[in-house]
Amino acid sequence: MLQRFAIGGWMLLALATTASAQTLEKKNYNYSEWTKGRFSEAVTVTGPGKLIFLAGVGAEDENGKGGDILHKGDFMGQCQYAYDKIKRLLEKQGATLGDVAKMVTYITDARYQPDYGKCRVEAFGANPLPAHTLLNISQLAWPGMMVEIDVTAVVPVK
Repeated sequence: MLQRFAIGGWMLLALATTASAQTLEKKNYNYSEWTKGRFSEAVTVTGPGKLIFLAGVGAEDENGKGGDILHKGDFMGQCQYAYDKIKRLLEKQGATLGDVAKMVTYITDARYQPDYGKCRVEAFGANPLPAHTLLNISQLAWPGMMVEIDVTAVVPVK
């Protein structure tokens, strides 16, 4: 009986060790040539991880009173400022742009699409581009906002 208990305890310990040794694996996939370098068509995440959901990020002045938009009339300025904020928010959660799995971006004029693509690729640098949806809408939360970015990231559980 004691021997069975010892073997059972050892097996339980081995299973717990195996479970804690699992790693988080994030893979990006592109199946169509035209999507490469633009966005990932699918992103899979396997293993234990922490999901991070950022509320829509735009050019709202972090030191303002709400509704204070920086870089009014300057789409690239707003986009670059938004990505800077995203990087800082992710960093506070122990993540980077490389951990982003999914993004939804809202722009107020479809003519901004080429500039947005440049801004995003510049921000991500060598990191893989996440799955991404781009929507053109008539207005964002505050007058003068031209872009807002919703982010979902995943990092390993520590």
